[in-house]
Amino acid sequence: MARSAHKSLTASRHGCAGFRQLRSRRKLLQAGSLAGLGLSLADLFQIRQARGEASVAAAGGVPKLPERIKSVIQLNLPGGFPQHESFDPKPEAPIDYRGSFGVVKTKTGDVFSDNLPQLAAIADKFTVVRTGYTPTPVIDYPQMGSIVSHELGRRGELPCYIALPAKNAASGGTGFLPSIHAPFETGGDPAQQKKNFTVRDFSLPGGMSLEQFQRRQAVRNAVEQRIRGLEASPVLLDTMDEFHSRAYSLLTSTDAQRAFSFEGETDETFELYGSEVTGDVKGPDGRLHPKGLAERLIIARRLVETGVRFVTVQYGSWDCHGDVRKACLDQMRPFDYAVAGLISDLDRRGLLDSTLVWVTSEFGRTPKVNKESGRDHWARNYSMLLAGGGFQQGLIYGASD
Repeated sequence: MARSAHKSLTASRHGCAGFRQLRSRRKLLQAGSLAGLGLSLADLFQIRQARGEASVAAAGGVPKLPERIKSVIQLNLPGGFPQHESFDPKPEAPIDYRGSFGVVKTKTGDVFSDNLPQLAAIADKFTVVRTGYTPTPVIDYPQMGSIVSHELGRRGELPCYIALPAKNAASGGTGFLPSIHAPFETGGDPAQQKKNFTVRDFSLPGGMSLEQFQRRQAVRNAVEQRIRGLEASPVLLDTMDEFHSRAYSLLTSTDAQRAFSFEGETDETFELYGSEVTGDVKGPDGRLHPKGLAERLIIARRLVETGVRFVTVQYGSWDCHGDVRKACLDQMRPFDYAVAGLISDLDRRGLLDSTLVWVTSEFGRTPKVNKESGRDHWARNYSMLLAGGGFQQGLIYGASD
């Protein structure tokens, strides 16, 4: 089990700001009655946010906290990343408990599984956190990107929260936050499309010129102004207008289009991220194939360079109930190269201090190997990686028995 000392984080005990404003029973009843007026809770949050911003402006503004972390790249590993075969190998434990591979010494003098030589070589640039949790089905928590979207909003033209290629279905959605804070899912996958990557529905319809599109936009604006004059709900119209405005800016912005491409990326960058690195397990065609994580993380880096606050990337399937060695032989080497490449690339571009790279998983794996040579679910202990964002580097935080 994990024995990590959990440091206190500065956070409210009463939930998000919008919820704190609805603490009294009367206000909660008023919020429920809004449904009869055609207003959702999302609309209520929008109104409250607008009032709050107006109050701050009227007061001449308030001091802001230092903004150290400007963006987050979250790499999520679905299914339960095995800690013994990665960051916590326990080479001196009995054979049924130790990691299934050898070990490699890190630059900081610790040991990782020898699946991770690239990360071991730059271990002075990140922290590994050995932690655990007690699962609860009581509260549907929002994903972290949704919280960032709710609290900070987008920066520039691109959405605040982007998922490559899709959201993390296993960890819920927006939870108790409005659905407007769900991630923008690219649909298209750079892991499959490689340098031909395009975002689904991210270009003008075939046969339509930009001039034609802009004429339609002008007609739409004229119709909307007419509707506004007919005593329609202004809040509902503002919500619809926000979605349309975001879509329009994405379709017409050259900066946004460029961020979702590999324009200007060199062969050296693809090599750094391990674009051609494969696992040791052959596909149905009898060949070894690259896994595409390199391309996903390069696009993630380009997005945070453009100002996106939160990008989440999915990689692999880590259901290791049977033959944990095979799962690692198939997926671990591309993971090692791509994550080490991302951290090194951000560092050399001067972006590591302002970008947090966060590697997460659903849970850990049982300390003892089962009869199928695999490891089962184990929420009590697992390892996370944190790089950049001002976090201490070269640290193993927490311990496991």
